Amino acid sequence: MTDSDPNITMDESAKLFLASLPGADSAASQQQVNKFIRWFGRERPFNRLAAADVEKYAEQLSLSDTDYLTKFKMVKAFLLYAKKKTWSTTNLANHLKAKKPTAKSAKAAAKNGPEPVPMTRQGLTDLEKELDSLKSQRQEAIEEMRKAAADKDFRENAPLHAAREKRSYLEGQIIELENIVKAAVIIDPKSDTSTRIAIGDSVVLLDAGSGEELRYTLVSPREVNAAKGKISGVSPIGQAIMGKKKGDTVEITAPVGKLRFKVKAVEH
Repeated sequence: MTDSDPNITMDESAKLFLASLPGADSAASQQQVNKFIRWFGRERPFNRLAAADVEKYAEQLSLSDTDYLTKFKMVKAFLLYAKKKTWSTTNLANHLKAKKPTAKSAKAAAKNGPEPVPMTRQGLTDLEKELDSLKSQRQEAIEEMRKAAADKDFRENAPLHAAREKRSYLEGQIIELENIVKAAVIIDPKSDTSTRIAIGDSVVLLDAGSGEELRYTLVSPREVNAAKGKISGVSPIGQAIMGKKKGDTVEITAPVGKLRFKVKAVEH
């Protein structure tokens, strides 16, 4: 991984950015930067991130979050760093626009604290497994630090520095996932008697143009997995079908033009 790679991924760019920061700043920024790249996909090439994507991300941030402005600035610093490294030809930081706080949002932040994270039961289970794995890796990193520290020449002790960086990265990941687990609100489609599409539902769409059938499951941004057909409720398709019901026709604007789909089936 090099910072000159034109096809650098979101995950790789985040690691390079965090590594460029002083220890305390890196640990403080890690959770929010990781949240940003998870939103778009860790393996997504950074150069495919568009201004519209960044604007949509900014829109979904909640002013009721007590650390809204601090987290906002962390992501903006990451985007400014990306422009400096020429990973993007556009200064995406200009498209991350902060919302103006209102008396209502400030009151909500003080009263509610962290915003709830809607999640399917399977999504929470997977998250807890990932958290256990990270904690196991943290123990391994601590052991690596202990062994490397046996070499008293700390100035040239590359294994010790590497182990410290690894532990710092894992600590940030663990804190992030623990916060998500604490804020998770399980979505149970079975408890919703509505026939309208909501998070947790599986939907079969019929392409009006080609006749092709597409199956998607609506999940929270944290659970997105394109390979398994799991899409976010704030994605273009997710926004179009949310609240619709079987038999409805939806229209989605794509780079190739407007696409029309019919909701063929909904599984709650």
